Amino acid sequence: MDIVGDLKKSPNKNPAVNVHVEVLVKSNSTAKRTEVRMYVHALLNRHSVVLGPYKWTEFDEDFLTKHVESVAIVDVEHEVHYFLLLQYLSQPIDLKSRNLCIHIFTLNNDGPSTLNLEEDEELSAANSWLLPAAEFHGIWESLVYDGGIKTQLLDYVTTTIFFSDKNVDSNLIAWNRVVLLHGPPGTGKTSLCKALAQKLSIRMSNRYSYGQFVEINSHSLFSKWFSESGKLVTKMFQKIQQLIDDKEALVFVLIDEVESLTAARNAACAGTEPSDAIRVVNSVLTQLDQIKRHSNVVILTTSNVTEKIDLAFVDRADIKQYIGPPSVDGIFNIYLSCLEELMKCQIVYPRQQLFTMFELETMGYVESDVSFFSLVLRDIAEKSKGLSGRVLRKLPFLAHALFVKTPTVTLEKFLNAMDRAVDKQLEEKANLVNCV
Repeated sequence: MDIVGDLKKSPNKNPAVNVHVEVLVKSNSTAKRTEVRMYVHALLNRHSVVLGPYKWTEFDEDFLTKHVESVAIVDVEHEVHYFLLLQYLSQPIDLKSRNLCIHIFTLNNDGPSTLNLEEDEELSAANSWLLPAAEFHGIWESLVYDGGIKTQLLDYVTTTIFFSDKNVDSNLIAWNRVVLLHGPPGTGKTSLCKALAQKLSIRMSNRYSYGQFVEINSHSLFSKWFSESGKLVTKMFQKIQQLIDDKEALVFVLIDEVESLTAARNAACAGTEPSDAIRVVNSVLTQLDQIKRHSNVVILTTSNVTEKIDLAFVDRADIKQYIGPPSVDGIFNIYLSCLEELMKCQIVYPRQQLFTMFELETMGYVESDVSFFSLVLRDIAEKSKGLSGRVLRKLPFLAHALFVKTPTVTLEKFLNAMDRAVDKQLEEKANLVNCV
């Protein structure tokens, strides 16, 4: 089936796919959501054709200026195959022919609160945030992955809630509400969990009044109360159960470095792990089996060393997603967003035009006055392959700190500094490997 050919023959034939519109309302606004929705609809009708994701932060209407921080068309790539073709064919997106899903939300500015196991104890079992949280705002957009990973995770959680709402018999069709993200350190697994919870609290704002994100402090819990850790795991999940009991809340539970609570029981039986580890694993598995009965909870877990996780836990994970270092295209996009931010803040000045990888490809990577800096950035991205996402996000800062001697710098000089910073990171990485 020649989909590209069909689209070329009929370029105006657009599938009725969903386009999500996120409307961030100012925290001091007293406007009703119905009013906000009406004015946003009018805005979208006035600007009915866009090229990919787009955000308005300035408005030509007094109501929106007073009450709304931003209106963003997001996740346009949700229908992956079609929108890749749209990009390839340079077709604009006609919002009037789409199903517009408008999500209206306000950010919660409170920091994390703690969940304590005992009233007279200082031990914090977990930290908890009300969602959408100002602290998590923008993380989703900053994470760059290949293969539609973010979209797949969104679809997974959406489907779990949809199946629950439709009363699908979980004895016939099984799902456990558990996600396991695994891969090397520094690839953004924990950040992705926070971003996913934030995104879904916005996406499900018509279904749930608010979201709750609970991050379990498994290390401190396990080390301080080692001899009674199995009982404490049970107490911890009882606290979480109280949050889940509010059916107006969508609850996300993050167990970071889950191997610390789910160490393989065969190691304990062999004597290489203490027997208390068996009780911890058994307690975690029991609690997961109980918690999956609730439709408003999702368990998010991460691990750097999956071989140490008990197989019974791995088997319970509906999705086991590997999160690896970004590709060259991903690295380029990360660097591009960093440079755009530095130009916006006038640290890199004057502003220069930078092309995306797609635009460079359509230009045949031909060097010219307008494409020169973008091609240099592509070369730096290729050299950076193998560095973790955490290092890549720090690299522009390190470039300025180590190799820029002035507060403001031209793009040409800053790219030179970034190139030197990459060389330094690669050298440090090689030295660490040699030491090991």
